Amino acid sequence: MLRKTLGFFFGLVLLLTSFSFAEETYFSVEDEVDINDLGMIVEEETVREKKDSDGAFLMTLTFTGDFTIGGDNYHHKDLFTPELKKHDNDINFVMQNVKDLFMDDDLTVLNFEGTLTDTKFVPNKKKENEFLFNITPSAVSVLPDNGVEAVSLANNHVFDHGTEGFTDTVSALDGAGVIYSTASQAGIYSYKDQIQVAMLSYLCIDRYGSSFKRHHEEGEFTDEFLQHDTFEEAVQADIRKARDLYDVVIVSFHWGNEKSYSPTDNQINLGHLAVDAGADLVIGHHPHRIQPIEYYNGKYICYSLGNFCFAGHNKPSDMSAIIFQARFRVKDTNVAFKDFRIVPIRISSKKDQNDFIPYIFGNGHETDAIVTVLTDSNNTKKLPDAVTDIPLEFR
Repeated sequence: MLRKTLGFFFGLVLLLTSFSFAEETYFSVEDEVDINDLGMIVEEETVREKKDSDGAFLMTLTFTGDFTIGGDNYHHKDLFTPELKKHDNDINFVMQNVKDLFMDDDLTVLNFEGTLTDTKFVPNKKKENEFLFNITPSAVSVLPDNGVEAVSLANNHVFDHGTEGFTDTVSALDGAGVIYSTASQAGIYSYKDQIQVAMLSYLCIDRYGSSFKRHHEEGEFTDEFLQHDTFEEAVQADIRKARDLYDVVIVSFHWGNEKSYSPTDNQINLGHLAVDAGADLVIGHHPHRIQPIEYYNGKYICYSLGNFCFAGHNKPSDMSAIIFQARFRVKDTNVAFKDFRIVPIRISSKKDQNDFIPYIFGNGHETDAIVTVLTDSNNTKKLPDAVTDIPLEFR
C-alpha cells in the first residue's frame, strides 16, 4: 500500500471560488466531483497496511497543537535561530523525536502558527504586539520531510506580516505539497482514493456572535460567510455543507483563554454546535495549555492540545502538551470512528529550558500529571461528558 496518498486541492474554493459552487451555498452537491480531477496525488514510501480484525483498513490521523518556529524580524527578537545553528542549520532538528510517529500514520495535522516569509512589513495594528513570527519560506520543508501532510492556518499569527506574509506562507505550503485550511478554504485529504477527509479551521478568540463582522483580516471570510448574523451560524453552515460532501469532517478551532486549563462557555457552545452540525472530531488550540477532552453526542472534542513546538518563549511555565491520535475504520466506502489515544509530550527535550524539540513521555509521573490535568474536576466542571478514562494506547 502507499503509506500516505494525498489527494488535495486547496479548499473548496477550487470547486468554484470560495466554499461554493452555487450562489446561495458554501458547498454544492449539484455535481459529483472526483478529487483526482481537482487536486494532486502525492505518493510516499510503502509500509505495512494497518487493518482491523475483520479486514477493515485503519486510517490513523494525528493532531498537534501550536507549531511556531522562527523569530521576529520586526522587533529583532529571535530565540529560534541560535538553537537552529546548534544543529548545523538543519531545520529538521525540531522533529527528531516525533518523526517516526508522524511517518507511521496516514495524516498528520498541526496548527502552523506563524508565517513563511522574508518580508519585514507589519500592519499597523500588529506593531505593538509582543510576539510576531516569521521564518524563511524554504523552512517549509520541515513539514513534508517529517510526515506532516496538513496544517491549519486559522490562528492569530498567520497575518503577523499582513497579506503579503500570508500569501508567501500559502505559496510555500503549496509548493511543498502541504494541505492547508483556513476559514475560507477547506483542506481535503484523500485516503486510498476512496475516503475524503475535509479539514475546516477557524480563528475564534474575538469573533463570537456578530463581532466576526468587525474583527477579521482582509479575505479571512468569504462574502457568503459574512452574510450570516453570527459567527456560530456561519460555522455551522460550513460544517453542514461539508458533511454532505465528505466522508469525514474535522474542525479545528483556535479559541479559549491563554494559560487556562479549562474551556470557556464560548468554546463549549461552539464545540457542541460543530458536532451537532456534523463534525466527526473537533480539535482545539491557542491556550498554550492542555484542556479536557469531551465525548459529546458520540463525538470527541479536544478543547486544547497545548503547544507543540513553540519558539516564543525560552522557558514557559508549563511545557506539557499532548498529541491526539484518532483511528477510523474504512471498509469499502464506509468509514467509522474506532478509537483514540493521547501521546503525552513536553515541548522541549530539556526540562530546564525550551529547545523547541518536542519530547515524548513514556509511562511515569510526567504522563500521570498530564492525565491528571485533563481529568481534574476543576477543569472539567462545565463538562458533564468529559472523558475521565484517557487511553495512552489504542484499544
